[in-house]
Amino acid sequence: MKKFFSILAIAVATTLSANAQSLLGGVLGSGDLGSTLGNVLDGLSGVVYSGPITLNGNYTYNGVAVSATSSEGGILSNLAGTAVTSGIEAKADEYLSKVGIKPGAMSFTFNSEDNSFTLNVAGISLPGTYKVGDGERTVTLTFGKSMQFLSMTGTLESSLSGAKMLFPINKAMALIKKLAGKLGESSSSVSSIAKLADGYDNYRLGFKLSK
Repeated sequence: MKKFFSILAIAVATTLSANAQSLLGGVLGSGDLGSTLGNVLDGLSGVVYSGPITLNGNYTYNGVAVSATSSEGGILSNLAGTAVTSGIEAKADEYLSKVGIKPGAMSFTFNSEDNSFTLNVAGISLPGTYKVGDGERTVTLTFGKSMQFLSMTGTLESSLSGAKMLFPINKAMALIKKLAGKLGESSSSVSSIAKLADGYDNYRLGFKLSK
């Protein structure tokens, strides 16, 4: 009996592994399968906790965060949803790296005493104010004059490593383009990110942050 269950477990694991690889291969192609599989497994092990989070202190940028809903209706979820969003994140990370926005090279510093924040990227400091709402599940960032007083409201989620901030694609793209301009980089790679949203509704883009 024990032998039977052992064989059954191996068969199930093999089937799941094959299905996952097939699915991920469809998202990105075999060339990116390894890195995307790592993102998927990381995403599944670090499932976002939807409870409130208090922003305060230093947070380091760890990569792009994505949330998407199928244009055919229905929220992408579980392995399939994680595979799709991880595939988009991998491509977005690639594009942003070309303009100098890389994991570890950007950070946010939040001060809960006066609700001020500073976005630091490549030696450039961009100040602003922030406000949390909806039981600390949403956040509004309002930048200063240097960023033309850009204001953006998105969702705030806690994760095992820190937090995720996700914004509507138009607001996220506005911020990224301004950052690219500050860094003196072309926006051609940035524009490619918006094309990743094709086929999805309620597409949100943001940042994975570790404290």
